Formats: sequence, C-alpha cells, structure tokens
Amino acid sequence: MHYPEPISKLIDSFMKLPGIGPKTAARLAFHVLSMKEDTVLDFAKALVNAKRNLMYCSVCGHITDQDPCYICEDQKRDRSLICVVQDPKDVIAMEKMREFNGLYHVLHGSISPMDGIGPEDINIPDLLKRLQDETVLEVILATNPNIEGEATAMYISRLLRPSGIKVTRIAHGLPVGGDLEYADEVTLSKAIEGRREI
Repeated sequence: MHYPEPISKLIDSFMKLPGIGPKTAARLAFHVLSMKEDTVLDFAKALVNAKRNLMYCSVCGHITDQDPCYICEDQKRDRSLICVVQDPKDVIAMEKMREFNGLYHVLHGSISPMDGIGPEDINIPDLLKRLQDETVLEVILATNPNIEGEATAMYISRLLRPSGIKVTRIAHGLPVGGDLEYADEVTLSKAIEGRREI
C-alpha cells in the first residue's frame, strides 16, 4: 500500500521499535495523526529529552540522569553486596521489591556465541574492576533463567571463584500463585533444585 511520504516515514520509525510490525506501526502512525498537535509535540520532546538527558552510571551501568546514579550515591546501601543483572529494567524490577539493599552491576546483555556476543562485549571487565575493592563480600548473579543468562552466570562464577568472593545465583522455579500442573519440566526441575528447609 502506498502512503504519503510523511506517514510512510512515521510507520518506518515505529517499526524500528522492538515488537512492532507493519500493522501495529501503521495503527500507531494514524493514531499520532489524530492526536492534538501539542500532545504530539510533548511526545516528541519526551523522546528527545530521554535520549539527550539519560546516560549510563559510570559505576554500575544503570540508566540515570546523574552520574553516579542515585543507588551508587546512597551511602545507606550495603556496599558488600553486588547484584549482577542483564538490563537496567532488571534494576527497576529489583528496586520495586524493596527487599534488596545492596548495589547493582548492569551487564547490558548476556554472553551469546550464536549472536557473536562474548564476555568482552558486555560489562564484565568493569565488574572485575569494581571487585578489586575489598569491601565486596558477595556477588548475586541475577541474570535471566535462559540459556544465555545461565551461560553468563556460569562464566562470571568461574571468573570469581579464585577471588574468594562469595558468588550466589538467584533461585528459579515456580512463580507464586502458579499451578504445578502448568509448569514445564525445566521449571519444576529448578524448583526442586532450589528447595530450602522451612
């Protein structure tokens, strides 16, 4: 289908976002056309401001508008504990829980040889530099429970073993409120592996 060039460019722009196919992109583009001009301008400003004013924390790699980020700056946090996650979204998820009071380290990805991503392509070297500070006693590996996340966790745990720093992995298994009958074998297996005494 042939669209006027401005709409066509807008559709192409929306299609660059993850999970947006041609139909959804066209629907979003036509929705933007129906919006009030000042609403569209606010939307455009929000996009530009996010891109211009956000950066990655030079300490942990979390997304921030100040460097270092508010978490690394907070002196009340437990500096002996670093939770390693794959993405800034994971930090936000952990912070919503309000249970973890340590620091974070964001890898910005995971090891994936199939995609040509090795340990040097994610934020592992900076993690090793941070761990030279003798205040860190434990590293919690909170990478995703998929092949790439497991490979990344195993790689980091092997790297850290000689340092004497305690390395733990978050538990995997059944979600709270889930039913056993709907769980797959791998999830059940991880739930059994991660069992604890009550």
